Amino acid sequence: MTLTTDKRRYDLDWLRTLVFGLLILYHIGMYYVADWGWHIKSDTTSTVLQNLMILTNQWRMSLLFFISAMALALAQQRSSRLKLFGLRSNRLLIPLLCGMFIVVVPQVYYEALSQQLIEPGFINFWWQYINPNTDLLPGHHSPIGLLTWNHLWFLPYLWCYSVLVLLAAPLLNALAKLLQPLPASIALLLVMASLICAWFFLRQAYPSSHALVDDWYNHAKYLLVFIAGYLFALQGNWWQLVIAQRRWLMLAAMLCYSLIIADRNGLFDSLPASFGESVSGRLIVGVVLALNHWGWIFALIGYAGRYLNRPTNALDKNGSLLHYCNNAILPWYMLHQTLIVVFAVWLKALALPVAIEAVLLITLTCAGCWLGFEVVKRFWLSRWLFGLKVTLPTLTTANRPMQNNTP
Repeated sequence: MTLTTDKRRYDLDWLRTLVFGLLILYHIGMYYVADWGWHIKSDTTSTVLQNLMILTNQWRMSLLFFISAMALALAQQRSSRLKLFGLRSNRLLIPLLCGMFIVVVPQVYYEALSQQLIEPGFINFWWQYINPNTDLLPGHHSPIGLLTWNHLWFLPYLWCYSVLVLLAAPLLNALAKLLQPLPASIALLLVMASLICAWFFLRQAYPSSHALVDDWYNHAKYLLVFIAGYLFALQGNWWQLVIAQRRWLMLAAMLCYSLIIADRNGLFDSLPASFGESVSGRLIVGVVLALNHWGWIFALIGYAGRYLNRPTNALDKNGSLLHYCNNAILPWYMLHQTLIVVFAVWLKALALPVAIEAVLLITLTCAGCWLGFEVVKRFWLSRWLFGLKVTLPTLTTANRPMQNNTP
């Protein structure tokens, strides 16, 4: 039995929503872990939380790229490439500029303030932030001054990959037809081998920067994932096999995650240091990381395809929740990290017990995102700035300007 790909895939909508929800919790967790740098830090940190976050940080963003590519491949069956280019440009680039000039500014402000690099005064800071020739924080400048996209790095990467894939769509569509007889197991080995090569040759030389222009390891990984997602969406037999084998894929992913956590907690410290630096040692690590990466992606695609590919279910009897999520997901994504930083600064001053603080931080962040979306969706300008569909106001008889009939 093959899986049809010409209908709307509700499982992709649900999975995208769930992964973005996980992203919000992940960024809240970044406030409470010690080993990973972030904008501000709690005085209380947790190694257990960090180990739990490692569960997702190998594949979380890759899954979003994979789903976005699948959606692009399916949309191309109904829309022209030019129309899709316009839609993705409007939905990604305009929110990116809005985010850089407005949304992420408090993140930079409170980070610099916490490090005592600036004096209090948000408005004065914002004027310096948008000035490409500013002398403020010289050690933090990019080619465009202090302007940054911070957590919104996903938007320019996704736009670039979408443009590349749309340009290469005729070749990729032809390749998809050639790959139809290829067993899914061989396809899995190919994408794993590609990721292993990227990790082996690029990971140390080009550590993750999210700066777009020099982030070659991330490009090798995420562009591969994006192309794989595009091709995968066009292979109904692969999709069906992933759904059928979801349990085995989840088992492989959990095993690899366990090995990664065991290594981080010193279980393999008895091995000689030369082993980890050897070609064979690095290849073994690469295989574990690649299988962990792709195992989670395909397992979650499989479980979503099995249980979530329906417009209505117990969570959404009238389709309203999924409809809300599809519209709210981009504004929530844009707003959430700034709200986390702002609320964390406020809560830190109260010196609450960490459990109470964490619950309040989650609650306030979600409430702020909900309220922000409620405001954004009500005005055409804010809808445009946050990537929502826009219907421009039309002139009625009451507000149409008077005609000047003077000769």
